[in-house]
Order: sequence, then C-alpha cells, then structure tokens
Amino acid sequence: MSTGVGVREADARPQRARMLVAVTVLGFSSGLPLALSSGTLEAWCAVSGLSLKTIGLLKLVGLSYVFKFLWAPLLDRYRLPWLSRRRGWMLLTQVAIIGVLIAMAGTSPRESLTAIAALAAILVFFSATQDTAINAYTTDQLLPQDRGLGSALSVGGYRLAMLVSGGLALVFAARAGWHATYLMMAALMCVGVITSVFAPEREMASRPVTLLRAFVEPLREMAARPHAWTWLALVLTYKLGNAFALSLSTTFLLRGAHYGLAEVGWVNKVFGISATIVGAFAGGLLLERWSLRRALWVFGVLQGLGVLGFLAVALGWNDFSALITAVASENFTSGLGTGVFVALLMSMCDKRFTATQFALFSALDAVGRTALGPLAGWVAQVLGWPVYFSIALACAVPGLLLVAALRGEFDRLPGARSGV
Repeated sequence: MSTGVGVREADARPQRARMLVAVTVLGFSSGLPLALSSGTLEAWCAVSGLSLKTIGLLKLVGLSYVFKFLWAPLLDRYRLPWLSRRRGWMLLTQVAIIGVLIAMAGTSPRESLTAIAALAAILVFFSATQDTAINAYTTDQLLPQDRGLGSALSVGGYRLAMLVSGGLALVFAARAGWHATYLMMAALMCVGVITSVFAPEREMASRPVTLLRAFVEPLREMAARPHAWTWLALVLTYKLGNAFALSLSTTFLLRGAHYGLAEVGWVNKVFGISATIVGAFAGGLLLERWSLRRALWVFGVLQGLGVLGFLAVALGWNDFSALITAVASENFTSGLGTGVFVALLMSMCDKRFTATQFALFSALDAVGRTALGPLAGWVAQVLGWPVYFSIALACAVPGLLLVAALRGEFDRLPGARSGV
C-alpha cells in the first residue's frame, strides 16, 4: 500500500518536469531578441552601407538592459487583467516583441535609419522587461532544490536563442533576405507566448501594497541583511575574470593569434556557445547534489582556470587544436559559472520583490562587465596579450575570497538551502 508521501512525490514529478520545460523555453524566448537589436542588426546596417560611426551610435539602443531595474517595481506591484502577475507581464512583452519585429521587417536601415533605430530601442525595452518578468517567474516557481538545474536549462535556452538569432539568422538572411529573417524571428517568439499561457504556477507571496513600497522595500530589505555589502560585492566580482577574458576574445583570436575569420566564426561562436550550454547543464546537475556555496567555490576556481587556454595561445601555441582547446575550456567553465551565478541571484531574492531585486543584481553584474571594456582595451594594447590574460586569471580571485568570507552566511539567504 503506497504512503501519502509516495503519492505526493508521484504527483510532483510531472509538475516538476512541466516547470523545467517551461523554464527552458522561456530562456529561449528571453534570449531571442538580444542579437536582433545588437549583432544581427549591426550586420544588417553594415551590409546596407551605413558608416562605422552610425553603427557605433546604434549600440546605445541597448541601454534598457542596464536600466531595467528602474521600472522592475511595476512588475512586482501590478497584476495585469490576464493570467497571473508574472505570466501576464511575460505575455504582454512577448506580443509586443512580435509586433516590433514585424515592424522592423517592414523597413530597413537604408530606407529609414530613424525608424530602425526607434524600433530597435523599443525592442530592447520590451526585451529587457520580458527578461525581468521571466527571471521573476523562474525565481518564484523553482523549488530550492531545482534552482541549479533550472538555471542551467534557462541559460541553455538563452544561449541557443542567441545562436539562432545571431549566427543562424545571418545565414538565413544571406539566402532569404533581412525582411524574411525578422519575420521568421517574430514567428519563433510564438513559442514564448504559448509557454506563458500554459506554464504551471504555484501560489506566490503577496505583492507590495503601494507603488512607493514596491520601489523602497526591496532596497530596505536588502540593506537590512547581514553582510549586505559583501553579498553585493560578490555579485559584482564573481564573473569578473571570465568577463575580462571574453571581452576581447574575438579580437585576440583574429589580430593577436591571427586565426582566419571563418575559423573564429565557427569555433568561437557556434562551438563556443555549444560548450557554454554543455557547461551550464553539467553545472546544473552537480548543483542538485552540492550546496550553493560549494558549487560557487568549485565552479569559480574552474572558471578562473578556464582562461589558461587563451594564455597558452598568447604565449605561442597557435595551431587549430589550440583554438579548439582555448574556446572549449573558457566557454565550458563560463557555462558552469553562469549557471551557479544565476542560482545565486535566485537565492538572494526575497519573493515579495523578485522582479526588482533580480533586476538590481543583474544590473550590478552588467555594470561590472561594461566597465571592463575600456580597461581591457588599454591593457591589451599597452601591456600585450599574455599580460592581459594573466590579469584575467587574477580577476577571478576576489570573487573566490568573498565566497570564502561568506561561508557561514549562505543558509540565511531568502531562497537558499543548506548542503554539504
């Protein structure tokens, strides 16, 4: 005769599977618009004959990804008339993204640069808002023991979407044209719409009673935690070494190591993204058995050591096997680190303010990565590539020291679980 516990576990398994599938597809939906407002749009502008100065200025349309925390409290406070609080915002932004992509397919940079720039800025705004809603939904819905695998699947879906809307979109555009490409991407966004409508959802914490509290209380709650500034420093520094190494990796492979454009395009983009997905999935499986602290430590060490392949290339090992080894090691360990980092952000969020706090934490990470750009270029030009990658290796140390300093504090996180 089966026990009540056994029945509950049997009932929970299909629900868990549905949730993990939903998280994966929503990760794909979240990642799809990114390249369409950045790399793919850049390529469209380049072949349309726009100047480098103009193409550079178009990069400013991506600012919404950095400042999305400014309107994230709206997603915590208000529930739209359809579906639930999180899924309602997801559906609204996805339908809006589809509309913007269709509008972009109806014009071109050559016909109206102003229209394309405005549409790209609107696309980024709705894409950043979709990210906020999906991150909040994923954090709210995943049980603590599923956060490792769930974050890995979400990262995998996101990276796959970047491959589709980045590299594969360029291949499709070369054959069918840019208008057909953007229409195809709009059609692919429908998978997110369907998932938002049918995704499972458990009962969630109550929302803030006023808009003012939705803005103020997430900050007040975070500031009141023990070692709040140490936690924020960890968010800022954990991916720093990896971000420093990858910020000029393509330029290094082309100009520093003198690999061909086709070699770099295939290995660094297609193979590299695949290695990241494998790394994120492997990390998620290990996170099901390990505590968050242990995974942050082990994956942080591996993430730091991942740069050694690029350092070896910079020191003179530059055949094709060196390219494969460098890209595979850096991207695989980056996948490990990204998966556990997303799990950390989930654990740090109070479910009353998930949208706002996750947006704040991810913006802090983005600020750190963005600030590295000018410094990375200076180091590479003045000090050379071996020193550049040695500094990237050293940049992994502060995050590890902070993990060690917070050793006894992980059980106090709002969403953390204890472990070995």
